[in-house]
Amino acid sequence: MDETSVSKRELIKAQLRSRGTSLSQIGRDLGLKPSTVSSVLAGARSLNVEHAIASALNTKPETLWPERYTQ
Repeated sequence: MDETSVSKRELIKAQLRSRGTSLSQIGRDLGLKPSTVSSVLAGARSLNVEHAIASALNTKPETLWPERYTQ
């Protein structure tokens, strides 16, 4: 994992905290283990989790992970 991905993960987590939520809360809301949600930030794919994170940040998954949504 490169430094850019770590920075991006930390930025997303900080943005969630600033909005009063967390990856753990998103996991609870979706009925998933926190590790499942965290794995999406580490590169795993889950459209459901990606959309939930993006929604919490009032954006689209394509904005957060453009490399995952190439046309």
